[in-house]
Amino acid sequence: MDQSLYRKCLVILSVMGMVGTSSAAYAGSPWRRASATFYGDETARETMGGACGYGNLWDSGYGAATSALSTVLFNDGYSCGQCFQIRCVSSPNCYYGSPATVVTATNICPPNWGQNSNNGGWCNPPRAHFDLTKPAFMKIANWKAGIIPVSYRRVACRRSGGIKFKFEGNGYWLLVYVKNVGGAGDIKNMAVKGSRTNWIDMSHNWGASYQAFSSLYGQSLSFRLTSYTTRQTIYAWNAAPASWSAGKTYNSYANFS
Repeated sequence: MDQSLYRKCLVILSVMGMVGTSSAAYAGSPWRRASATFYGDETARETMGGACGYGNLWDSGYGAATSALSTVLFNDGYSCGQCFQIRCVSSPNCYYGSPATVVTATNICPPNWGQNSNNGGWCNPPRAHFDLTKPAFMKIANWKAGIIPVSYRRVACRRSGGIKFKFEGNGYWLLVYVKNVGGAGDIKNMAVKGSRTNWIDMSHNWGASYQAFSSLYGQSLSFRLTSYTTRQTIYAWNAAPASWSAGKTYNSYANFS
């Protein structure tokens, strides 16, 4: 093969690997029924952080358009990062025309076993319930309602740029928080590859975090990610340099569609 053509082929294959395997864009899910409340105030200060581990939601790109999910919807953290379109229905407190808003799952709304599921224990299994930020709630209904019936469906997450990886841990334990995930928004499993290792499967820690018990210092790191919903797999090659360190966030070029 001509050397010039050979080099061009390598470049094309490299770019294909960077963005992952080809797959149709996530199409979402049918409409279902649930209920919704809100927590915090108009600033959404009380909703920062959360069980998914995204930290400051403004810095992570999610802002105030977020929600905590009831246990059933949270699905042991595998729903972290999923996007939901929600509209108020069948209530005088709904805004005219029943407008919809889109939120990202960033937290869990834990059960309250001391309250009846239909009277205060809104997040008790098997209820499907959204505890929205107040700004998100106010996009669809009068906040004075307290609780409203809603229709919801999963939608594709529209993200700018590639998946982000925040590192924690130490020389023998790498903990990675996965942020800014597009497409279905979720992760089923991950693997990491150092520049001097084969692929190492990572275990699900909690929320949107995955861990590997291996010494990876001094190596550039690549990640293989599989979506929980679509099972699509993509590769984020050389997402972190060999000089990576805990506490920092690294941006990749790869994302789901």
